[in-house]
Amino acid sequence: MDALAALNEIAFWLERKAAPTFKIKAFRNAADLLGELSFDELLARTRDGRLKRMKGIGARTFEVVSQSVSGEIPDYLAELREQSAMPLVEGGHSLRAALRGDLHSHSNWSDGGSPIELMVQAAQTLGHQYLALTDHSPNLTIANGLSAERLAEQLDIVERINASAAGFRLLAGIEVDILEDGTLDQTPALLDRLDVVVASVHSKLRSDRSTMTRRMLGGIRNPQTNVLGHCTGRLVQGARGTRPPSEFDAVQVFAACAENNVAVEINSRPERQDPPDELIRLALDAGCLFSIDSDAHAPGQLDFLQYGAERAEANGVPAERIITTWPEEQLLSWLNGD
Repeated sequence: MDALAALNEIAFWLERKAAPTFKIKAFRNAADLLGELSFDELLARTRDGRLKRMKGIGARTFEVVSQSVSGEIPDYLAELREQSAMPLVEGGHSLRAALRGDLHSHSNWSDGGSPIELMVQAAQTLGHQYLALTDHSPNLTIANGLSAERLAEQLDIVERINASAAGFRLLAGIEVDILEDGTLDQTPALLDRLDVVVASVHSKLRSDRSTMTRRMLGGIRNPQTNVLGHCTGRLVQGARGTRPPSEFDAVQVFAACAENNVAVEINSRPERQDPPDELIRLALDAGCLFSIDSDAHAPGQLDFLQYGAERAEANGVPAERIITTWPEEQLLSWLNGD
């Protein structure tokens, strides 16, 4: 088995089950390091022990590479494959099967951990027909948000990938900050060039109810917004700790989403579970459309869609109200406002 493929697949399965970041990075970094070596050089270093002495190659990584270059499936990879044969959740399987793609993901251009190409490969492996690349906008400096110049450069890469990705489409997108005054954190001209705009609030999440409602309504009513991302901003578990949901007038916000043809995201990250169940039901009653998205920051996290599908099904959201179940042409027509 190819050693680089084995290392990257191990990282994928670890990402899928939300293993500690340091553990995942060890395999991703090793794959990057060994990618600079020819097979013959890798084989020689494995056999004479030099590989063990390379910085970034631990005992587990060495074992995986040794077994791979010998033509074996590494024991650790076989173990992870067996563990991962079980679904992440108990319910939502029929709805998950109906999902055709994902409108919220991040690469290492902002705060994701992997190149765009690896994200695309993982999406294809999972059977996606499309994936939206939605790296952050400039205001979110802590997440290395993309300036207008960097976003324009990224669009060229998206175009190049699509030129060779038969049967799959990488959608050009952004997760754009809804600023304090309700405007979007990117130039209208650049937003016009994108396939999908996910608008989210990332700052001053403890603002009072009236202030947050006005801010969110400004973003929703912008005609360039397609999806309202993780609307409460809450965190319910995980390494970042917990965070209470933002306070806003949900009746007004979801009425505006329905009126302005903005889908409410069901964010599938296990630490977010956003919106809460009661808000999913409120948005459903308001006539909203939904988008089940992974908000993946690593290839394996693209499979988090299982969590979102389970929550959508449990709250009675029908598949036809979920835009990520739609055929690509129907979705693109909707995103274009047709």
